[in-house]
Amino acid sequence: MLAAMPDSAPSPLSAGGPALRGGGDACPGTLRLHRADDGALARVRVPGGVLSADRADALLAAAERFGDGELHLTSRGNVQLRGLGAECGGALAELLTAAGLLPSAAHERARNIVASPLAGLGGSTPVSGWLSELDRLVCGSAAAASLSGRFLFALDDGRGDVDALGADVTLIAAGDSCLLRIGTADEVFRVPSGEGPRAALLAAEAFLRAARGSGAWRVKDLPDDVRAELVRAVKAAAGPAVDRPRPRTATPPAPGPHGSSNAISVDVPLGRLASAQWRPLTETARRHGGELRLTPWRGIVVPGPFGRPEDAAAALDALAAAGLITAPDSPWAGVGACIGRPGCAKSLSDVRAEAGAAVGPVGRLPVYWSGCERRCGHPHGEWIDVVVTPDGHRISHVRGERRDPPRTVRDDPAALAAAVAAARAL
Repeated sequence: MLAAMPDSAPSPLSAGGPALRGGGDACPGTLRLHRADDGALARVRVPGGVLSADRADALLAAAERFGDGELHLTSRGNVQLRGLGAECGGALAELLTAAGLLPSAAHERARNIVASPLAGLGGSTPVSGWLSELDRLVCGSAAAASLSGRFLFALDDGRGDVDALGADVTLIAAGDSCLLRIGTADEVFRVPSGEGPRAALLAAEAFLRAARGSGAWRVKDLPDDVRAELVRAVKAAAGPAVDRPRPRTATPPAPGPHGSSNAISVDVPLGRLASAQWRPLTETARRHGGELRLTPWRGIVVPGPFGRPEDAAAALDALAAAGLITAPDSPWAGVGACIGRPGCAKSLSDVRAEAGAAVGPVGRLPVYWSGCERRCGHPHGEWIDVVVTPDGHRISHVRGERRDPPRTVRDDPAALAAAVAAARAL
């Protein structure tokens, strides 16, 4: 089926021509900066979260030269640079291009790809090959330049971690084949593993055709009948569907060692990294394999190998001393927040400071603090949702599409901390 469909031709836009779709998509990139209260913001796409130590150094150099000197991780394993000067765009693009972080000006916001961060640590997996091939195909497709900055690909090694994120197009490893999921549908389509990246791109291009005139930026935005027609179109090309419901809760890598000390994982308090934290990470990666993997849960995996367990333990001790989360029993484990005040004009509060003041015993559930109803960057699956409203802090238990009746706590820090701790322990 797929072999009968033509390969995508190299894009004439890859040299930096205008995207096929017009205005309306306000997602920031590295060429389209977003104005925030703390300066301009750039979002650097890092497909699969995979960074070499040298590219990690380049990101820090950009943050220190043009911005606030910090790196902010996103819920898609990307990096945001904040506090940028209004006129830095050209120099920033030059720096990132030289580092290999901006391979196509026309596609830089379309390179939204998350991947299982522990892929390959316990055995063979096609995810790494899929990642490089899919990124190449996306950057070579004229149509893909019109994908919005919100459209998301996911490459899952079979454990279900990134499949649970509800991407627009997901590939799932399944032996010698892979499963292709469109949006959050329960049905998947089996294709040969080597055809997976091309199938994912063709599905994204089919979405663009289906979305024409609808104003939809993602599969979930399509009207029900149009989304059903898109799935039927993929089915006609891919063959019979297999029922495989999407996992409803993602399980991020726990901080600590993984795979008989062949990797270590750390979480980042509130996703915010100063140079004193980023540099030890890149130095650790350079000594042990040369790679960092940013996770969609604002963490970082260093795949190693580390050789001996004591080598991994020593690396974790050094990263803990730098202020990173290196064990599941850290009070900061599972605590997240949007940027809040003063960086965001829409935020009603400095939620990062409030989250820090409320840190207490480790909870069963993660908690995410939002400064307004937009709830930017919130997690998926099950979590405790804390939203600042004009009446106080609204606390609710979210389970996928379901939400328990909320409780509102007035501006009393002690009562707020107690309420959040109690909710997380449920």
